[in-house]
Amino acid sequence: MKKLAQKIETDYNQAREKLKKLKKINFACKPDAIKAANKLLKKSKYHKLTGIEIRAVVKKDEKDKATEHYEYNVEANISTVEEKIQPDKKKAGRFILATNVLDKEALSSEQMLVTYKNGQQSVERGFGFLKDPMFFADSVFLKSPKRIESLGLIMALSLLVYKLAERQIRQTLETTGAKVKNQLGALTARPTLRWLFQCFQSIHVYSEGDIKRVSNLNKERLHLLKFFPPACQRYYLVA
Repeated sequence: MKKLAQKIETDYNQAREKLKKLKKINFACKPDAIKAANKLLKKSKYHKLTGIEIRAVVKKDEKDKATEHYEYNVEANISTVEEKIQPDKKKAGRFILATNVLDKEALSSEQMLVTYKNGQQSVERGFGFLKDPMFFADSVFLKSPKRIESLGLIMALSLLVYKLAERQIRQTLETTGAKVKNQLGALTARPTLRWLFQCFQSIHVYSEGDIKRVSNLNKERLHLLKFFPPACQRYYLVA
């Protein structure tokens, strides 16, 4: 509602500036003045001109001072259009959330709102992460609605796996009381999984005969692997 009030105020200020400029214009004829007044606030969302008066102004000819002619200017007031504001007030005053938990005792509307607000920032950051250029999502062109839905589902599932993995690592760090370095080199118990992925760049698997080996596994990367589950450790050939 505060944002809506700001929009209405901005719209009013813009209308007032337009009217101020219009009042300074002298028109050659009355129809031109009326036309300009009617057109002035056509694009204004919440305001309109009321009490429009076209006033005749006597002007003397610059060359022949004895000759006079009439010019016309506009006088008007700015009024709020309530019928345009009310629908936006209804929209602004309503917050819609959907859930598949239909049991009110298991999850009340108030609990659902609190849960959503507590995790909102994390969820929105997650979807922002999915839209990062490194995923090349903008390079994929899909014409069929079904394929677009499929890509959306894959991206949502990818985000779910990503957040679960990040949560597991953070829980492990919290349980062990350990910390790892973040992008700035400071110790943290809440690293992002994206940063940890970046720490594992330039690692390669190669073979020496029948033996597989992993290159570039330095002390720092081996330290980070301690907080990953056994399946991830086996991927890097760490027992």
